[in-house]
Amino acid sequence: MLEYVKTILQKVSFNRYLFERELKKGLRYLVPAEIEEFRDWCYEMFGRTYQPILNRYFKPTY
Repeated sequence: MLEYVKTILQKVSFNRYLFERELKKGLRYLVPAEIEEFRDWCYEMFGRTYQPILNRYFKPTY
């Protein structure tokens, strides 16, 4: 499921609204063990563009 959610986010990353909606849905599909890997991937791929959105759904790591 993790790879599916990543694929969807990449496809909708052009639109802030779609990105946030799919991120929220994607988090519901993932098991707790996948969420940390998913968070790291999201910040790596989209952190520059969508950091405020990511911070809303993930606790920032410093």
